Amino acid sequence: MILAKVLGTVVSTRKDAGLSGLKLLLAREVDGKFQPAGNQVVAVDAVGAGEGEIVLIAAGSSARLTEVTKDRPVDHVICGIVDAVEQDGRDVYLKSVGVER
Repeated sequence: MILAKVLGTVVSTRKDAGLSGLKLLLAREVDGKFQPAGNQVVAVDAVGAGEGEIVLIAAGSSARLTEVTKDRPVDHVICGIVDAVEQDGRDVYLKSVGVER
């Protein structure tokens, strides 16, 4: 699983029929301090995520295991919206307030 931040929406009018009807989002992996750290990826949104949200992304063959992406040509799928992250007994991220310091 990859922890990432949604950057925006990807629109593609011409695509494989297996991608029809799927919402595509641009996301970038974040590090433990929720700073950009890694590549940007286009991921299918299986959970209704929006721009600016921290999400969980499944990659590779696991991306084709959600109800939305089953047997579709995808490598990345947003399969969760993060509400909170706890590290060493303290909250380091709360969706309601963003990144804690």
